[in-house]
Amino acid sequence: MKLSVRGEYAMRAMLVLALNYDESVVRIQTISEQQKIPKRFLEQILNDLKSAGIVQSRRGVAGGYRLARRPEEIPLAAIVRHIEGALAPVSCVSERFYEKCSCPDESRCAIRSVMKEVREAVVKIMERVTVADLCERARGLQQVPLSPFDFSI
Repeated sequence: MKLSVRGEYAMRAMLVLALNYDESVVRIQTISEQQKIPKRFLEQILNDLKSAGIVQSRRGVAGGYRLARRPEEIPLAAIVRHIEGALAPVSCVSERFYEKCSCPDESRCAIRSVMKEVREAVVKIMERVTVADLCERARGLQQVPLSPFDFSI
């Protein structure tokens, strides 16, 4: 699985919404500025997540976005699958987006066998980790002191 810029921005936007879950809505401008995401691109991503029922929006001057469910109820897999599609590294091992591969015999393909293990590991992690877990990590990483630059000549 390779996360595209769109997928990364979706995860970053979800993190901001989750960190501000107790607020009624978060303005798109706030997310854009905090995460350095182009506003127009962010609007498209959030509308896409809205169509999936992952976020909600409120229009108007006091409008913005919020999570549609509690952060603990949103696995990272749901976000990535909606934005990117399959979690599998190749389509012939995907359970939800399967496509036949070009190898002569799928059942005896060593590469497919390894890629299936990779998919299973990725799915296990992405289904287990929620947006709430992402928030917890973000808060913990804010406590880590910045390391000074290490220059060697």
